[in-house]
Amino acid sequence: MNIRAGSVADLPEVLRLGDEAVEWLVARGRAAQWGAQPWSQDPERVQRVSEQIQGGDLQLAEVDGAVVGALILGERVPYVPPVDEPELYLVLLLASRQHRGVGAALIEFALAEARRRGVSVVRVDCWSGGDGKLVEYYRGQGFTPTVEVPVRDTTVQVFERRL
Repeated sequence: MNIRAGSVADLPEVLRLGDEAVEWLVARGRAAQWGAQPWSQDPERVQRVSEQIQGGDLQLAEVDGAVVGALILGERVPYVPPVDEPELYLVLLLASRQHRGVGAALIEFALAEARRRGVSVVRVDCWSGGDGKLVEYYRGQGFTPTVEVPVRDTTVQVFERRL
């Protein structure tokens, strides 16, 4: 697996990964996480992801030249309470279900980037509803839950990982 810097020119690949994730979630009865509409067909989502790419640091995981994961690093999202120290925030993490370990590799990249920047805390948030598997995923990646916050008609769990 290769991880490379991306740009707004890679928006179609990020949206494709989002479409794949939505299809996978819907097939498992978890549409409440990201809805049932493919990202590429939702103008609001397309605009939001484009802005996230432009305002952050996009990294793409590739296997044999095909994009299999995306990570956007940046500033915390507005609904998450601030911390009193510098942080690196995982704004978006998408991993293809066709390749195991992509998400973990992108998280390791983020941790290494935080160390390179001299930042001692990495934070991320995720949907806390459903069967709880997403929350458990981040726990399994070494993140500690901190606070749950309401977002629209659901809640998200905020995590941190200290370096």
